[in-house]
Amino acid sequence: MKVVVLLFLVLTAVAYLVWFERKVAAHIQGRWGPYRVGPHGLLQPLADGVKFLLKEDATPAGVDRFLYFSAPLLTMTLAISAIAMIPFGPASIHIFGIATPLVIANISVGLLAIFAITSVGVYGVALGGWSSNSKYSLLGGLRSSAQMISYELSLTLSVVGILLLAGTFNLSELIMRQDGYTWGHLPKWNLLNPTFPQILGFFCYFVAAIAETNRAPFDLAEAESELVAGYHTEYSSFKFAMFFLGEYASMITVACLASILFLGGWLSPFPQTPGLDWTRYLPAGVLAVAGVALIIHGVRYINVFGRIALPVLGVILGALSFLCSQPGVIDDIQGPFWFLAKVLFVLFVYVWVRWTLPRFRYDQLMRFGWKVLFPVALLNVILTSLAVVMRK
Repeated sequence: MKVVVLLFLVLTAVAYLVWFERKVAAHIQGRWGPYRVGPHGLLQPLADGVKFLLKEDATPAGVDRFLYFSAPLLTMTLAISAIAMIPFGPASIHIFGIATPLVIANISVGLLAIFAITSVGVYGVALGGWSSNSKYSLLGGLRSSAQMISYELSLTLSVVGILLLAGTFNLSELIMRQDGYTWGHLPKWNLLNPTFPQILGFFCYFVAAIAETNRAPFDLAEAESELVAGYHTEYSSFKFAMFFLGEYASMITVACLASILFLGGWLSPFPQTPGLDWTRYLPAGVLAVAGVALIIHGVRYINVFGRIALPVLGVILGALSFLCSQPGVIDDIQGPFWFLAKVLFVLFVYVWVRWTLPRFRYDQLMRFGWKVLFPVALLNVILTSLAVVMRK
């Protein structure tokens, strides 16, 4: 049952992450973005899903059929499986009196398992490019494989400093080691760790993660002017959608890990001192403000459907706000709220980078990975090791 719920939540999150990216990209470029299907395009993900299912499922001649069909399935399955080990809160939350854990698989080597699963994703890309019987797909697959393997090393080294500070692979324990505050009221997140701040590690992690997920400005595997659509040139309909889902699910995994490893996961940035007790009501306050804004905007919306749907959605958010302010719920909701807020922030930066920076050339990409990012990640490991030894 938990797996079914996870699959539904991941697919919904991916669908609305696409909507979110299109909206952010539109505002960066001075456009409206999705606006036709539902109020503010909120039903656009549903329309896109129906479109993918109804498109012609064409299979080119001469493909290796087993590998051709296995590649997108492998990519999507691995990307979704990694999210099963992400803890979204400190403990179980109680829904209608039933304790519901906020992680599917809380294993002792969660970080190592996620890196192992995501690194296998390169096989889906390579097999998809090779089995398509197309020179563009093959070149895209080769580029992507070389890129992912090259940046995988920097990505792994970027978190070694955190492992030296925390001494555990368990994701929940990694978050709890960041509990507390330092340098006044600054949170003791790994990004600001008093032993050695992991600023270099966060830079290396974020850049390597963009390259690892084949996102711009490192999307050389899909360079339209050179390779048409790269390794998924010959894929259409639902097979292309599985590659699409895998890419955006990997984005969510990367953002979740960034939140856990560097930004304190579900921990609040505010100390629970008498003067800051009001911060406990921030989740309810955010929902209330969003609900009121939707009601006010819905009343003045341009069409009848929006004038009905937006106020109804606003009333639902208002009811959730009231529920989240109740004594039995207000403490349970703190962890998931702060975790999702940090994940959304990382995803926003992810999208922002894509739509503001130009694409690198392939030689620039590889040179940057081996001659800049790898030495900086290695330097961070050395400096963190020295700081840990000196502290002991």
